[in-house]
Amino acid sequence: MTANLQIRPDGALDFLALGGLVMRVDSGVIPFRKAHDVALHASGAEFNCAANLADCFGLRTGIATAMVDYPVGQLIAERVRAMGVTPFYKQFVHDGVTGPNMATVYSDRGAGVRAPVVFYNRANEAAAMLRPGDFDWDAVFEHGVRWFHSGGLFAALSETTPDVLLEAMHAARRHGAVVSFDLNYRAKLWKRLGGKEVAQRVTRKLVEQVDVLVGNEEDMQLSLGIAGPEAAKAGALDASAFVGMIEKVQAQFPQVSVVATTLREVHSTNRHDWSAVASINGVVHQAPVLHLDVVDRVGGGDGFASGLIYGLLTGRPADEALHLGWAHGALLTTYPGDTTMATLAEVEGLAAGGSSRIQR
Repeated sequence: MTANLQIRPDGALDFLALGGLVMRVDSGVIPFRKAHDVALHASGAEFNCAANLADCFGLRTGIATAMVDYPVGQLIAERVRAMGVTPFYKQFVHDGVTGPNMATVYSDRGAGVRAPVVFYNRANEAAAMLRPGDFDWDAVFEHGVRWFHSGGLFAALSETTPDVLLEAMHAARRHGAVVSFDLNYRAKLWKRLGGKEVAQRVTRKLVEQVDVLVGNEEDMQLSLGIAGPEAAKAGALDASAFVGMIEKVQAQFPQVSVVATTLREVHSTNRHDWSAVASINGVVHQAPVLHLDVVDRVGGGDGFASGLIYGLLTGRPADEALHLGWAHGALLTTYPGDTTMATLAEVEGLAAGGSSRIQR
């Protein structure tokens, strides 16, 4: 037992995520509108956690999601296999013209004073078409799942995805899995469904089923409607505003045992200060401030969540679990793409205070 979490000791899967898979089309440091060459990254906030926990941390993980039988879907499915993640797919047939489609995210990484630019094509997205009953959750959980994870991005895809998520959460709780949720508030997605008021009504219902909550103070205000300070008025690395929000969250959702977030101050696209804070079993822990030279910031938050979850799943002390999340999130920003290229030894070394001196 860690942080009042009743974590089952065994199961066919250590971790199962539910979320949409996307293809990220990345033009690197070249602005996308001037791009000639791109890199392709399989991504999705929930999938990223499953991929990180499998590839870096050696856990048995799965992803429940939509898959389309056309070349984009086949490429993404290959990347899922390559990261060692077990898929549970609801299959869709592409009509050769309009879809259903796998979502596409277009991005460049910016440089210096030029911020990264990210935009989307989620037209006819298969994951948004998922409905209750598309997965036999009792069969998925039958052989044991220790931890179930999803987030606000999936909940905001359509009017039906929150019901899919709630169905999965109920099954997870029936089968003894810990439930975690990353708030990941995205105004553009919720706007199509009715805006902030709908987001709060939906998210609060979901968080009633959650044991571990990840999200910054702005996520908590916008997703949960919990009053707090304006993020811009607090220092980016000042944990006090977040600690106040934690107390309000746990007062309204007393079943939540862990609330955690990253803290980031952006000096330029490639220079960030990075920290993290978590309330674990009522005790607040904060990681030190690390000066990052950022290659690609996308996925750093998922990297943090992955390392924290690994620490909790493996029974590490609370402060060590937070440091593992902090270290893995930091390392992930040094790689191109959305998922990890780190080793467990590298994460543990940085979490314990290691340096970036050359290794010979």
